[in-house]
Parts: sequence; structure tokens; C-alpha cells
Amino acid sequence: MYILLLGTAAGGGFPQWNCRVPNSLKAWHREPGAPPRTQTSIAVSTDRRSWTLINASPDLRAQILASPALWPAEGLRHSPIADVVLTGGEIDFVTGLLTMREGHAFTLHGTAETLNTIDANPIFGALPPARVPRRAITLDQPFAVAGGVTVTAFDVAGKIPLYLEGQGSLAGKRGTTIGLELSDGRRRVLFVPGCAAIDDTLRNRIDGADLLLFDGTLWRDDELLDLGVSQKTGQRMGHVSMSGPAGAMARLADLAIGRRIFIHINTTNPTLVAGTSERAAAEAAGWHIPEDGEEIEP
Repeated sequence: MYILLLGTAAGGGFPQWNCRVPNSLKAWHREPGAPPRTQTSIAVSTDRRSWTLINASPDLRAQILASPALWPAEGLRHSPIADVVLTGGEIDFVTGLLTMREGHAFTLHGTAETLNTIDANPIFGALPPARVPRRAITLDQPFAVAGGVTVTAFDVAGKIPLYLEGQGSLAGKRGTTIGLELSDGRRRVLFVPGCAAIDDTLRNRIDGADLLLFDGTLWRDDELLDLGVSQKTGQRMGHVSMSGPAGAMARLADLAIGRRIFIHINTTNPTLVAGTSERAAAEAAGWHIPEDGEEIEP
């Protein structure tokens, strides 16, 4: 299985368009060790000819331009992207679908909750179901996608998209936030770009994975408050932190995982900058902080 890390940052990218916290300033000024990153999306394949896109970030066009494997290769109109799988309805997961509106046919997969959110917004009528059929995901039921990959979706703790807040519980219904298990029959990859808490069910699913791509939005739960850029904690945003006793590094430390990679890293997170004590702590715990464009073979 081949995995392209098209984008590795959280919503808004790194640096976020209006952010001037210290590590974002390093990215604005192109200082060494702080390369800009686009919003999280990956592509997977086993044959390198047909690819499945996991989440369609607002930066999708730039990500395709930077990834020759995803360039059109035949005829007048073509793309090797044949399937798109969504892990939720967040803006940074779905906006890139509008980049794919120019006549290309592909299949769109999401939970009923996510697909209903998309279908309720008339702008996505630019992707008519006759050309872009919707396929509702049933949790814990494997399904095949382009590129020879089998996907199994599972529920994780999370929250409804920001633009839907005020419409019921912040946690949403089952299937509002999901993780994906990707397999080629030999390797098992877990993709969890958003997660509010790590319970024993999730720990058991992750244990033994060849590769884990996990929510690294914040270093600390009070990170945004401490910097003075928001009144929201990580928990309020629906994201578990990297550090702390309930954080990803501690909660997953004892599991058998081949490779551990943080993705969906927020512009405020100091691990984005090489040489910080936080980056060193994450790496010492066995975690990799990636850059856009990395290709992985689990």
C-alpha cells in the first residue's frame, strides 16, 4: 500500500491565514524548520494507477499540483482519483470536493450523517449524483475502494462541524466523526484525523496497526487560551491533545504500533517547528511530525 500525505495541518493550514503566534511567524518568514503545510488529506493506492482520496481539503488543487501521481494521465479530461472517502463534514474535510466539479466522475463515500450534511447544501449540487454517486458507509462493515484498498469505518468521539453548532448535541449522532482502517490484505493502517477522547475500544482497534495517522491538533488542551487566540479548549473543539495524562502520547504509549504519525496539526502547535522541546518530546515518544508530500509504504 502506498500513502501520500497530501496535507498534514489542521483547518486553515500552517500558518493559518490570519495567525501571528510565534511558530506561525516562523512559517510566514520561511524560517528553517517551519515549512508551510496544507490542510490534512491523504491518498491511498496499491497499484499507483488508481487512487482513493481520504478527505478533500480546501487545498486540494495545490496538493494535486504537488503530487505527480495524481496528475491527469490520459485523454482530454482524466484523474486517477476514483473514490473519495470522508471522515466527517468539517469544512477542512469537504471543501475540496468543489475543486473536483469539472466533469470528472468519482464515487463519494461518507456516513449518512455526513452525506446528509453535504446534500443539504445546494453548492454541492455542482457534483450531481448522476456523475458523483453517494455511497453511505455502514460502520464496522468493510468496503472496497479504488486502488485495491479495503476500508472499514468506525465511530470515534468527536463533535459536529462548527457551522452546525446550535443544532443539538455538540457530539452529534453516531457516525458524525469516524476513523478509517485501511488494508491491502497485508498491512493495516489507521487514519484518525479528529478524536475527542481515547477509550478502550479505540485503543483495542489501534493495537497492532502497522501505521497510525492520528489527530495531533493541539499540544496542550489549553493551548489556544494560553496564546490568547481563542476561548476554546481542545476538548471543546473535539480534539484530544498530544501531551498530558489523557493525551495521545500517554494513552497509546503501551500499544504495539509499527509507525506513529501525528496529522491534522494546528498552526498553534509548537511541534510544527523543528528544534522545539515539544517536537523533541513527541519524537522521543516515538511519534513522527510529518511534512506535506511525504510518501509512506506501511
